[in-house]
Amino acid sequence: MKSRESIIGNVDWVIVLLYFLLVFFGWLSIYASSGGDTAGSVFDLSTRYGKQLLWIGLAVVMIVAVLLIDAKFFSSFAFVFYGAMILVLIGVLLFGKTVAGSRSWFQIGSFAIQPSEFTKFATALAVAKYLSMTHVDMKNLKTPVIAMSLAGFPALLILLQNDTGSALVYASFALVLFREGFSGSVIFFGFVLAVLFILTLLFGEIYMISTIALLLILLLVFFRKTRKNYKSIIALFLLSSAFVFSVNYAFQNVLEPHQKKRINVLLGIEEDLRGAGYNVNQSKIAIGSGGFTSKGFRQGMLTRYNFVPEQSTDFIFCTVGEEWGFMGTSVVILLFLGLLVRIVVLAERQRSRFSRIYGYGVVSILFFHFAVNIGMTIGLAPVVGIPLPFFSYGGSSLWGFTLLLFLFVKQDADRLKVL
Repeated sequence: MKSRESIIGNVDWVIVLLYFLLVFFGWLSIYASSGGDTAGSVFDLSTRYGKQLLWIGLAVVMIVAVLLIDAKFFSSFAFVFYGAMILVLIGVLLFGKTVAGSRSWFQIGSFAIQPSEFTKFATALAVAKYLSMTHVDMKNLKTPVIAMSLAGFPALLILLQNDTGSALVYASFALVLFREGFSGSVIFFGFVLAVLFILTLLFGEIYMISTIALLLILLLVFFRKTRKNYKSIIALFLLSSAFVFSVNYAFQNVLEPHQKKRINVLLGIEEDLRGAGYNVNQSKIAIGSGGFTSKGFRQGMLTRYNFVPEQSTDFIFCTVGEEWGFMGTSVVILLFLGLLVRIVVLAERQRSRFSRIYGYGVVSILFFHFAVNIGMTIGLAPVVGIPLPFFSYGGSSLWGFTLLLFLFVKQDADRLKVL
């Protein structure tokens, strides 16, 4: 009895409260987006809101189970969880069901589950386990390479399932490495390449090469006294030029046609309001129609009558915008930001390096989903098909994020046991 009381007492109730508020508002949004003028019983399992209520109930059971298990169990078996999920991902490639073009589901009767949602917490455990080993040194290049390989391998398997959005999430582990001492210049370099890629698509190769040459000439004038700088700047020009000339080839030959279409629409290179740009355009109309104070609960005509595709899954934020308005979306965003900040605060107070690193893995994954999902509903990010944590409809998504978060809550609850 005393042990259970200590577990309950040490749990961070701020995170628990934020979690249940997000889940509750998510369920309300799923209920509100149901079609028609009336809705049946909330327990009707033939509806999405009825099924989501069942998923929420099972998520609570998961939470209780996680909190009753000793935190050391998860660190001790981190690589076992990771290996098991890798095998499951391979199994999906061989025996999985294709849904919406992605072979990423296991179908068991009328029940479908998406293993990639659970691979996130397993990968976060594995990366934390590796980086917390005593012999690991972030100054050694081998360390970040191995850590990102742990994140990259499941991403590759998910990419083979044709689920690009879920695969991109694993790039967020770069933030974990940055916190643990990896040079921020590498992340900055990646950001520069992304900007260069976008600008090349927008303005073309010749314009970009000319601009880069002009900038580097100015640098040569500024650093004219050092011969070494001449060589470095010339090398930088050659590398930048090679990258610029490779952008068009990669864009045309690596990306799928629908991915190229979405990027072109996002960048304004082409307009396709009835095709690739339809979802985003309808989403922005729905969010804008909510105004400042909202239309009212279940009064959003666009989302209730399916004028916005996937309004209860990937585009659920537009339901919030239409029915709750600017004030409602602000509350939801503040709840997410509060959760993210709270996780960072708790991660910094951990006595165990494993727990701290895992905490940063959690916040990195949640931040990526939060930023990209909301960004794509308002036209600031390409449509990559990833859910809004704790909000979007789906058992796999809800359970995966619940396990991801409450494994950290458990680590924090047991932090005083670490000497």
